[in-house]
Amino acid sequence: MAAPMILELWPTSSLEDVQTVIRAVYKQVLGNPHVMESERLVTAESQLCDRSISVRGFVRAVAKSDFYKSRYFESCAPYRFVELNFLHLLGRAPQDQAEVSEHIVRCVSQGYDAEIDSYIDSQEYQDAFGENIVPYNRGQSSTGNRKQVGYNRMFAIERGPAYVDSAVKKSQLVYAVATNSANAIVPSSTNVIGSGTEKRFKILVSGSKFDSPRRISTTTYIVPANKMTPQIQRINRTSGKIISITEIA
Repeated sequence: MAAPMILELWPTSSLEDVQTVIRAVYKQVLGNPHVMESERLVTAESQLCDRSISVRGFVRAVAKSDFYKSRYFESCAPYRFVELNFLHLLGRAPQDQAEVSEHIVRCVSQGYDAEIDSYIDSQEYQDAFGENIVPYNRGQSSTGNRKQVGYNRMFAIERGPAYVDSAVKKSQLVYAVATNSANAIVPSSTNVIGSGTEKRFKILVSGSKFDSPRRISTTTYIVPANKMTPQIQRINRTSGKIISITEIA
């Protein structure tokens, strides 16, 4: 994996430099897509040009845009959405099941905007990118991947300059993260995605009103990976609080 180009916006940067930063943010945060003129965030771009927002503010606007939300929140499985948030906004893969569960629970309980803000407002984001560095993939960095297993996980979700993240809707890390194991590096191929035995997950929910009234304070749901999204949506509609999501061996 080649060393990334680090782009930073300075007070002395020219308008041409700002346009380079804008293109780099679109590429990183939106997962290497083709952005049509009608899809550009004209207001946010103007605010960045006149410095009324920082690069971090522009990253936030892009991550909360309809473009991002429709491709990664509404169209992808929850695990895929979270693993791509880590990649796009922090430049690394999720480290363990606790990180993934924390973000899924936040998204369900607090909503989409709170989930996006949790990355951009984090101390990790501040330490890595500050206010004016464009987020970049830190997969080859020991600081970006605090555990050795992070290297393999980055290869599993970041497959090179020709790869468009929105082309893959299923999680590439769900099994490895849930079992705390290393990812096998396989060739990028649509034949690989979704192959193999479907994994099942246990969702532990507190205070759920799903089905009839229960005497116990927690409820457990067993669901296959491809049913995770509708199950989480049903739990959310019934005011249940997701405590944990774990893979069943």
